[in-house]
Amino acid sequence: MSTPQDLPERALALELDVEQTLPMPLSGSLRCGPGELVALVGPSGAGKTSLMRILAGLMRPQSGRVVVGGEVWCDTAQGIFLPPQRRHVGLVFQHYALMPHLSAQGNVALSLLHLPAAQRAQQARHWLNHVGLSADQQQRKPAGLSGGQQQRVAVARALAREPRLMLLDEPFSAVDQMNREGLYRLLADLRRELSIPIVLVTHDLNEARMLADRLVVMDAGQVLQQGTPASIHNAPRNARVADLVGIHNRFAGEWLGPAEGLAGQGMLRWLPPGCADANALVMDHNLPLLTVRDKGKLPPGQAVNWVVTSDGITLLAPQAACEPGDLAAQVVEARHLGEISLITLSLAAVPGARMTLTLSGMQRQDLAVGAHVSVRLDLGLVHVMPVRTG
Repeated sequence: MSTPQDLPERALALELDVEQTLPMPLSGSLRCGPGELVALVGPSGAGKTSLMRILAGLMRPQSGRVVVGGEVWCDTAQGIFLPPQRRHVGLVFQHYALMPHLSAQGNVALSLLHLPAAQRAQQARHWLNHVGLSADQQQRKPAGLSGGQQQRVAVARALAREPRLMLLDEPFSAVDQMNREGLYRLLADLRRELSIPIVLVTHDLNEARMLADRLVVMDAGQVLQQGTPASIHNAPRNARVADLVGIHNRFAGEWLGPAEGLAGQGMLRWLPPGCADANALVMDHNLPLLTVRDKGKLPPGQAVNWVVTSDGITLLAPQAACEPGDLAAQVVEARHLGEISLITLSLAAVPGARMTLTLSGMQRQDLAVGAHVSVRLDLGLVHVMPVRTG
């Protein structure tokens, strides 16, 4: 029997375009190359599972197109809609969806009903061996297997379909951390072997960043942004994307325009959160002015949000010489989480602003609540986003 890696004609991309208002709003596109893993992230109700259902053929969009490996699975304009059984999709669910009265081998064999019984059993054993289950475990019913072992059965069942597309719907959320690490390694191994698109739905941002080649950020049925985890984290399209991908250091500001004598640079005034009257605050406070990249798209006076990644914030050693632009701060919260600490700082120059740092090593040892410190920003890593009104 051939396996997916023996079938180069299946090593082709997924293309999805959808636009609908009912039964729920959905709008956006998705591309996933062969051997690539794309993660759909966003809050509950964002539309992630609905996109998965459209890909699997479990839901027909009002207007949309799905192409996998050059084969059109759905094209509402041409009246094409292949049913699930014709799509060769491997589905792995959060809660395994195993038949409780069947053994692990019997569950995998359900995907092979087109084969004679003896060949079904042979192929079921092959895929269960492939995901690391012993001969004894293969004969057990789901109740006799751990959560991680049950999920391996579900993965083997999906692989037995020789899928052209793998869909993973919160596949690790019901598994404890130790088993989850093993499943991550299994998925990494499978990605090297399979030349098919893989789409993952997850609420775990760390999981998405660790596993995915690209993120698709969704909210209220819309695809807001897609790109590599690093590109989205460094340059979110707007404040909502920044919130959804867990960027802690997001601040308010006012764009002042090009920096005099500095090509490609602009001036940003850092404002306190919830600032209603920037002019009044400027009179009362010496608010920081930051010289940052200017893409030439913002008019002077534009209200903005801006972010800086943790790589762009340096906590200065007590003996370090201060430079213009360094900021005095005080530790207002220190949460020690094993080998790392999550530190929250208040900034003397920006009333109400809070900055969050994740620290490890010796630098975090003496950082107790109330400690006075200094921080330095790498202004080249500041990303500015206009505040849209109306």
